[in-house]
Amino acid sequence: MRTVDLIVKKKDGFELSTEEIHFLIDGYVKNIVTDYQMSAFLMAICINGTTIGEQVALTKEILESGEQVDLSEIDGLCVDKHSTGGVGDKTTLVVGPILAALGLNLAKMSGRGLGHTGGTLDKLESIPGFKISISSKDFINQVKKIGLAVVGQTLNITPADKKLYALRDVTGTVNSVGLIASSIMSKKLASGAHSILLDVKVGEGAFMKTLEEAKVLAKAMVEIGKSYGRDVVAMLTNMEEPLGEAVGNSIEVIEAIDTLKGRGPKNFTKLCEEICAEMLIVTNQVTNKEEALIKIKEVINNKQALNKFKEMIAFQGGDVRVIDDYSIFPQAKNIIKVYANNPGYIKKIDAYLVGVAASKLGAGRNKKEDNIDPAVGIKVIAKVGDKINKDDLLAIIYANDLGIDEVKNDVLNAFTITKEKQNHLEMILGIVN
Repeated sequence: MRTVDLIVKKKDGFELSTEEIHFLIDGYVKNIVTDYQMSAFLMAICINGTTIGEQVALTKEILESGEQVDLSEIDGLCVDKHSTGGVGDKTTLVVGPILAALGLNLAKMSGRGLGHTGGTLDKLESIPGFKISISSKDFINQVKKIGLAVVGQTLNITPADKKLYALRDVTGTVNSVGLIASSIMSKKLASGAHSILLDVKVGEGAFMKTLEEAKVLAKAMVEIGKSYGRDVVAMLTNMEEPLGEAVGNSIEVIEAIDTLKGRGPKNFTKLCEEICAEMLIVTNQVTNKEEALIKIKEVINNKQALNKFKEMIAFQGGDVRVIDDYSIFPQAKNIIKVYANNPGYIKKIDAYLVGVAASKLGAGRNKKEDNIDPAVGIKVIAKVGDKINKDDLLAIIYANDLGIDEVKNDVLNAFTITKEKQNHLEMILGIVN
């Protein structure tokens, strides 16, 4: 078997066998297949696509290139959720505590933010003292005791993916359904959970810009998961405007806490409830969505979900006083309010532009080594479909020293106001299972 022959085979549109994909990926990890050869192979995939057989084979090779988390000593069902990335997406911070309060175990290894999308770990680290790096033993013990842990990656999981992604990033081969699906699912399978919910974002603030693209990706990931005997469901959710109000780090955690107290933004609360309901259905904890929603609202109203989040903070070294005293979070020096220049209805809020603006303040990073300012961010007060008057409040900017004037213009330009009445956006665009 020769590398060049397999590159030509894929370039000519033929399907590669499991053995051929093993030869390429294993060879690349072992530095037998060179960067320039793998670059050519990745470009051939981007041009000609992949079959489900090839996607499963790619996932297998990436998965088996490193260690896998063993959750077998945890009693009960272990679940996981993954978001493909969006603006203001602090969903894990609400969904995890709700599911734990309902008797499921969320043992989650999460990531940091890059570009216009925020990372769950960065948000959690805005809680003073919170540790995202804990040992595998402590990770398992914490889930056994409280049913909930969100940590950084502690094992050598999917090293092939790290190497492949670094190459894809610089060769224009990121945007391929087969490569994205195998990258995401290899990490989800390595994390050990049996039931997985995928939150596939769609719209300007997401990586998948159209519903058609998102459906193809969701179907691919669900099929890969099922081929491994996992229960997988994908929800297609709207990212045409920021999720909730807060876009930042500490302000997103505050919004998550408010949501667990039953007073979060409507669109964010609805998404969290829908995700939890689907997870309860896929794990056979309920027979229908109505039953699920009743259970979800109950653990919010009786504070059991909020207490789960408090327990997680305590177990991971964080200051639990943040639950009731938001002044303990890092505070921005400057608060700038952005008002509407004219009356009408909000037709569009460019979620991507808002995400980039928050990053300019220091809430995000453009390179992995960039530092995050946990205090800064943007609250998007108005929503698509809202009727507004001139000088009504659109957004609030929380800033320290970076980019204040530029960001104020960016935020204002993110809003499109029209005279015609507009509908509010639907949060859930479809389900793939």
